[in-house]
Amino acid sequence: MASDHPLPLIWLLSDARNDAHLEQSLECLPPGSGFVFRHYHLQKDVRVRRFAALCGIARRNGHVVVLAGNEDWPADGTYGGRRRRETGLHLATAHDGPELQAAVRDRADGVFLSPVFRTASHPGGVTLGLQGFHTLAQQSPIPVIALGGMDAARARLLGWPRWGAIDGLTSDSPPPHTAGPTD
Repeated sequence: MASDHPLPLIWLLSDARNDAHLEQSLECLPPGSGFVFRHYHLQKDVRVRRFAALCGIARRNGHVVVLAGNEDWPADGTYGGRRRRETGLHLATAHDGPELQAAVRDRADGVFLSPVFRTASHPGGVTLGLQGFHTLAQQSPIPVIALGGMDAARARLLGWPRWGAIDGLTSDSPPPHTAGPTD
């Protein structure tokens, strides 16, 4: 891994849908969790201020901060697309075997594999399901982070310790499950 930070087990991804709860959600995550700042819906000046505010909360709580987009703001890594920095974490996304292999070729430090379950991000979309997720995840030489309809209960059902959520980690969700083996 090209970072001083271990790859967290639990990841909160920002989105317009969960923006109102992010401060409280970051406070409630177990120390050492991960936070992916996306907020593609904001104009750049508003986005940089929102990033600074949420990054401060995340760092105060010991979380790893990863930035989506092409900005060169102070973060512990990047999310999506091709690796843009030689240092720091790089997290990729994959929805199938070819995308998973592309993440491996791009030297990603971890990959969000989705959607495992039905999700508000892709209503009516095809999901990997338990078997599809495990089949792909077990083929991966890099750590896999389950994404898509995830929350603490579904992470336990999936039997996968590393997972992320947009809506499943809001302040009104039950606390995340942190015990279990690592990849």
